[in-house]
Amino acid sequence: MSEYSLGDAMKQFLNQSRLKGPVLSLRIGDIWEQIMGKTISRYTDKIEIHGQTLYIHTTVAPLKQELIYKKDKIIELVNEALGEKLLREVVIK
Repeated sequence: MSEYSLGDAMKQFLNQSRLKGPVLSLRIGDIWEQIMGKTISRYTDKIEIHGQTLYIHTTVAPLKQELIYKKDKIIELVNEALGEKLLREVVIK
C-alpha cells in the first residue's frame, strides 16, 4: 500500500469530483487582490471559474477594456498562483 500525504489525497479527490470548480472559485476570490492589486480587486464584482474559463464581472467600462487587453497576462498570473495550468480563457462581463 502506497502512502499519500493529505494534500495529495485532497488534490486527487478534487480532480475527480465536481467540487473542483467551486473550490477554485473560492481560492481565486481569496488571492485575487494579491494577483491583480487593490484597485482592480476593488472594482471587480465577482470572479468565477467554470471549467477552464475565468469569468470576471465588473461594471467599470475602462477596467473592462484594460482587462480585455491583459487576458493572456491574467491567465498566466492565475495559473501561476493556483500552481497548475488550469485556465485557457478569460471572459470579461
